[in-house]
Amino acid sequence: MSLVIHKAEERGKAHHGWLESRFSFSFASWHDPERMGFGALRVLNDDIISPNSGFGMHPHKNMEIITIVTEGEVTHEDSLGNKSVLDSSKVQAMSAGKGVVHSEFNLGEKPLALFQMWITPKSLDIVSRYGEKVFPQSGRKNKFQLLASPDGREASLPIHQDSFLSRSEMEEGREISYSLFECGNGVYIFVISGEIIVKKTNLKSRDAVGISGLPEVLISAAKNSDFLITEVPIGE
Repeated sequence: MSLVIHKAEERGKAHHGWLESRFSFSFASWHDPERMGFGALRVLNDDIISPNSGFGMHPHKNMEIITIVTEGEVTHEDSLGNKSVLDSSKVQAMSAGKGVVHSEFNLGEKPLALFQMWITPKSLDIVSRYGEKVFPQSGRKNKFQLLASPDGREASLPIHQDSFLSRSEMEEGREISYSLFECGNGVYIFVISGEIIVKKTNLKSRDAVGISGLPEVLISAAKNSDFLITEVPIGE
């Protein structure tokens, strides 16, 4: 069993006036050779975008990109012809594949908060695709709500990797066991809010733990908690 703890305050950061970002793994100008990803999970960015600002059209290639909004709305437009507004009820998954160009803006009057995750794909230069879906909050109360998977099982969004992204909101005092979908994968657990206990380690808001070599992981809630669990191939 291998375990790595990533504390919230150890993350990289960037401030661009209109954008405040925290990086769980090396990104842009922040580089840490010990933080190059966790298996196939390459990026987990925690972004706050000011009103009436955002990312203009920019390209991506050969990456699975998942966006989760926690506050506000993001207006998305891409070269595949998609135009959409995403709020906290939706999750977006985009396979950049052989190439896609997109923009992300906060056109509202309040700050936009979102997580964006990049997962390396199973194979290169696939046909690019886009998906979004509503995931009711009730579907993750004291259980795992599957958001993304290789085959879209359990009404999740399909991604081009043997990876599984889930979210859970647990009440204080509850515990739940996560069982791997694929033998040999590892899990990266990121706390959005609250406090959980994993392998006798207390993890607070924006802390994370990466675990490999176990078929299941027991998670206990020390407080009411909201967290993401990303299961990925470790050999990537």
